[in-house]
Amino acid sequence: MSSTTRITVTLPSDQVAELRKLTDNVSGYVAEAVARQIRHQLLGDDLRRHEEEHGNFTDEDLAEAHSKIFGPASTGTRSDAA
Repeated sequence: MSSTTRITVTLPSDQVAELRKLTDNVSGYVAEAVARQIRHQLLGDDLRRHEEEHGNFTDEDLAEAHSKIFGPASTGTRSDAA
């Protein structure tokens, strides 16, 4: 288990009330939200750095990335019969 540090965080009361409805483990919930935000920030920094070095992403680059993340684009056809 990784080490932990106790901190105090101030949140709006309505957010705390909703948070407590969602989980009994507020610390774990907040830790996961912070980790997700850090990953998001680091990815954004990496993408900006890549564009500074190599130029803007093309439509083809974006389509390839989308396909790798979400799978091939659907063809728009349906296989179910009416």
